[in-house]
Amino acid sequence: MELNPIQTTTLQGLQATKTTAKPQNAMQQVSQTFQEALDALSQSQQNSDELMQKLAMGEDVELHQVMIAAEQTDVNFRVAIAIRDKLVEAYREIMRMAV
Repeated sequence: MELNPIQTTTLQGLQATKTTAKPQNAMQQVSQTFQEALDALSQSQQNSDELMQKLAMGEDVELHQVMIAAEQTDVNFRVAIAIRDKLVEAYREIMRMAV
């Protein structure tokens, strides 16, 4: 039985943003970071779905690999939701500011 290492696909694309960035550039960086997280989530979901389909069809797939892939997808989804929640919270805070 071969064990595959756990991959951190969600955090690969996430990079620290510079604090001295211009507003437009900072917005593009946030947008790009969120898009990378969503892409990683999509890839993780596809991988998990493929493994589940193979298991359901009786192909040679280890149950632990399917469960790990499903949990990775769950963690990636929770990270994406947390990022989204923080972005919405920041937007609401900006909208409450007096100009």
